Amino acid sequence: MSLVIYHNPRCSKSRQTLALIEEKGVQVETIKYLDDTPSASELATLVKKLGFNSARELMRTKEDIYKELDLKNETDEQALLNAMHQNPKLIERPIVVKGDKAVLGRPPENALELI
Repeated sequence: MSLVIYHNPRCSKSRQTLALIEEKGVQVETIKYLDDTPSASELATLVKKLGFNSARELMRTKEDIYKELDLKNETDEQALLNAMHQNPKLIERPIVVKGDKAVLGRPPENALELI
């Protein structure tokens, strides 16, 4: 089964994670999530595959848009998922998926768990 990476080519950790996967000779499908943004329901599935308890764990809480939208005080999970869908910069990266499991590539070596 091949891997899928939700990738941002401008992010050094994302580039390092992709390079590590490719070095291992593993087939990988690359999704540039800033261009091809996952739906709120796809994001909910990723949260579950990552083993997170909340969508907030998948969010980049230091982004300006997080503060602008006052997401720190948001308690509704669907609202958090919708915010990530509408503002993909909020999605932590990279996310590597294999079947029903996923990891964040922070550090990039986390992806080795799925290889």
